[in-house]
Amino acid sequence: MTKKILLSVFLLPAVMTFAQQYGGMWIPTELNEKEMKDLGMKIFAKDIFNPQKASIKDAVVQFNGGCTAEIISPKGLLLTNHHCGFGQIQAHSTVQNDLLSNGFWAKNPEGELPNPGVTVDFIVDIKEVSNQILEGTDNLTEPELSKKIGTNIEIYKNSQKIEPYQSISVKSMYYGNKFYAYTIETYKDIRLVGAPPQSIGKFGSDTDNWIWPRHTGDFSMFRIYAGKDNKPAEYSKDNVPYVPKHYLPVSIKDKNENDFTFVFGFPGRTTEYLPAIAVEKIMKEIDPARIAVRDVALKTLDEKMRTDDATRIQYSAKYASVANYWKKWIGEVEGLKKSNAVEKKVMYEGSLVSKNPEIKTTIDQLNKLYNDQAPFALNNAYYTETLRNAETLMLSNLYYNYITSVEAGRMDEKGTTALKSRLTSFYKDYNAELDAKVTAKLLALYANKTAPEFLPAGFEKFKNETQNIQSIEEISKNSIITGRNEVNGASLSKDIDKAFSNQDKLIKTLKKDPVYQLFVSMRDTYMKTADPQFTSLQTKIDALQKTFMAQQMATDKDRKFFPDANSTLRVTYGKVKGSSPRDAVSYNYQTHLAGVLEKYVPGDYEFDVPKKLIDLYNKKDFGNYKDKTGDVPVGFTATNHTTGGNSGSPALDANGNLVGLNFDRQWEGTMSDINYDPRFSRNIMVDTKYILFIIDKYADSKWLVDEMKIVK
Repeated sequence: MTKKILLSVFLLPAVMTFAQQYGGMWIPTELNEKEMKDLGMKIFAKDIFNPQKASIKDAVVQFNGGCTAEIISPKGLLLTNHHCGFGQIQAHSTVQNDLLSNGFWAKNPEGELPNPGVTVDFIVDIKEVSNQILEGTDNLTEPELSKKIGTNIEIYKNSQKIEPYQSISVKSMYYGNKFYAYTIETYKDIRLVGAPPQSIGKFGSDTDNWIWPRHTGDFSMFRIYAGKDNKPAEYSKDNVPYVPKHYLPVSIKDKNENDFTFVFGFPGRTTEYLPAIAVEKIMKEIDPARIAVRDVALKTLDEKMRTDDATRIQYSAKYASVANYWKKWIGEVEGLKKSNAVEKKVMYEGSLVSKNPEIKTTIDQLNKLYNDQAPFALNNAYYTETLRNAETLMLSNLYYNYITSVEAGRMDEKGTTALKSRLTSFYKDYNAELDAKVTAKLLALYANKTAPEFLPAGFEKFKNETQNIQSIEEISKNSIITGRNEVNGASLSKDIDKAFSNQDKLIKTLKKDPVYQLFVSMRDTYMKTADPQFTSLQTKIDALQKTFMAQQMATDKDRKFFPDANSTLRVTYGKVKGSSPRDAVSYNYQTHLAGVLEKYVPGDYEFDVPKKLIDLYNKKDFGNYKDKTGDVPVGFTATNHTTGGNSGSPALDANGNLVGLNFDRQWEGTMSDINYDPRFSRNIMVDTKYILFIIDKYADSKWLVDEMKIVK
C-alpha cells in the first residue's frame, strides 16, 4: 500500500510541475513567474497584476458577488457564464416572452436590459497586512483573538485613503496566519446584452453537469455602464458604456495539447490542508447526508417541472442551483475514494511528524475533536440542508428572524422594507402546493435519518412519507406563511404591504401559524441538542487548524503553499490536456459541434438543439470559427485548479489572450476542492471560437464581434 500511494503522489506526468501535484490558486501579487514561463507563458507577472498601470486584472471582475466575468471590448462588454447570468435572464422572462427558451440579443445599445441590484467588483490593489492585523494578538485565544483582529482591521481600513466609490476588504489567509487587504471598485449599472437559448447555454443541463465530454455554450453577455466621468454610478438612462483600463483580446487560434493556459478569477472555497480525519468524515458522512436531502428535493421538483411550463420557468434557476452541488458532492465522494485522499493525507501527516514530532500532538487532538463532533456535524448537515431545500421552512426562518428582531427592538423601517423586498422576490418564484410536497418528503427523511436525541418530541409521526404529504398539504393550506391564508386582509404572497400593515397582528398570527410552529419546534430542538456542541467543537478545531497550517508551512520546506480559496482574486495555471480517469477510458481535450448533434434529442428539455444551429452545421457555415478538423470547437479541458466562483473566469493563453470561458470541472476531479489530483482534475471551458460562432452566425450579432479585438 505504501509503495502504491507514494507512486501515485510522486510519479506524475512530466508536464506537471511540482506545484501542480497539489494544484494552485495563487494570489496574483505572489506569482512564480519562472515556473509559469517554464510551462510556456510568454508575458510577465506584472502584465497580469500591476496596481500602477493597466494590466490583465483591470479586465477581470467579480460578477454579482459570486461568479467571475471579463471585459472583452473597449466599450465595457462583459462576458460571463450563462449560468452566472441565469437569474437575470430568468427575471426578464415570462411565459409569453421566454428568454430562457428563445435567447436574447440586443440589436444595439438601446436594447440592452437593466438589472437592478447587479454589481461587478474590480480589484484595484492587493497588499499583505499581516503585521498590522496580527499586532497585539500574541497569546490571545477566542473570543479575545477575534475581537482584537476585528479592531485591528477597522483601524487599518480607517487609516487608508480611498475614493468614495471604493472600499477595502481585509481577508484572512492560511487559517488566520496571514492577512491581505483588497481595494475594490464597485460598478452598479450592469445591463444584459445577449444570451443564447438554454438549448445552447445550458445544453446537457443536469445530465451533463460536471461531465466531460461537454458541449455546452455556457456564456452570456452584459455591459458595464458608468457615469459620464467613467466612474461608478447608480443606474441612469444618461449613463454611458464603461471605458476599461484594459480589455482582453479574443483569440481564435487552434489549441493544442500541452499549450500553456491560465485562469484568472474569484474561486469560492477550498479546504486543501485539512487533516485526514476531516476528509474521512466528509467522504463517509457529511457529503452523503447532503446528497440524500437534495436527492429527494430534486426528484420532486423535476416531476412537476417536466409537465408544467410555468413551474419550469419559475423554478429553473433554483433547480439548477440545488442540482449543482448535489452532483458535485457525488463526484467529490467518488473522487476522494479513487484518489486515495485519506490514505495520502495519512502518509503526508506521517512525513510531517518524522520531520517535526510536535505535529503528532496536533494531529491527535484534531482526531479526537472531529470524532467528538461527528454526531453533531451529521445532524447539522441534515438540518441545514432540510431548511435550505424545504422553502416553506426557509420562509419560516425568515419570519422567525423578523419577529426576533422586532421584539429585540432591532427592526427599523429600513430593515422591514428590505425584508419585504426580499419576500416579494421570493414569493414570485414560490409554488406553495409544490413545496408542501417537497417539505413533506424532506421531513420524512429527516425523521428517519436523525438520531432520536436530536428530534423534537413527537416528531416520529413524520416518518411516513405518504401520510406526510397529506398532512403537510393541510398545514400549508392553513398557513399565512405559504400565502394560502390571509393576514390583515391580504396574502403575504400577493400584497406584502397590506399584509404587513398591522405589525402586531402579523406577529401574533405568525406565532400561531402551523408551519411556523413546526419550524420553531425543529429549530429549538436543534439549537438545544446540537448547535452549541457543534459550534464549540468547531471553534476548537479552527484554532487547532491554524496551528496545523502553520506547522505544515514551517516543516515542509519543499512544498509551495497557496492559501485556500476564499472568493478573492486568484491565478491558477496549467496546460491544455485530456485525461484517462478510469480503466480503458480516455478523453480528448477538445469537443466539437458534431458532438452537439450526436447528443441531439428532439424536444428533450436537456438535449434539444435549435433548428438554426442544425442548419448551420449541415451547411458547414462556420465562418472563421472552425479549427484544423474543419469543425467548430465547443469546449476544452486543462489542468487549471478551479472551483465554484471561477465560473465565468477567463481562460488565457501564453500571451494573455482570451481562449476560453471557464464554467465547470470534470466530475472525476471535483474532489480537487479537498484533494487536487493531476491525474483526474480538469477544468472545463467554452472555446472562444464557439462563443464567437454563436454570436456571429447563430445570433446575427456581428456588431458585438466588431467591438472586440480578434487575434487570429
